[in-house]
Amino acid sequence: MTAAQRRFRRKLVGFVMLSIFLVFMVFGFGTVKAFAQADPFASDSPVEQAADAGKHTDPQVVQYAFLAAAIAVGVGALGGGAAVAYVGAAAMGAIGEKPELAFRALMFVALAEGIAIYGLIIALMILNKV
Repeated sequence: MTAAQRRFRRKLVGFVMLSIFLVFMVFGFGTVKAFAQADPFASDSPVEQAADAGKHTDPQVVQYAFLAAAIAVGVGALGGGAAVAYVGAAAMGAIGEKPELAFRALMFVALAEGIAIYGLIIALMILNKV
């Protein structure tokens, strides 16, 4: 087995372990609040009743909404991390060869980071409906 194959296998095992960990995190922590039965901050004011008019109270809907929000953040973070890994490596190589490309290269890294923020925004939009 060559050194490149060993490195690839090590990276693959690390990625699989990270993926398994993230799946357990999504299912473990993403649905914790969905199983809560009572709302300790509930009140009967007309303003809050009007604000909560479009919200779902069915526990199954709430459970899947939290799961969907957790998946959106998790997948967005994984996509952003993978994008930053590849773009960042290429950007550092380009900066090493031509230092005047630093701003352009770092702009691409910042755009790759935006993917994770989009996942967070989608999760907040989902949670706003629950």
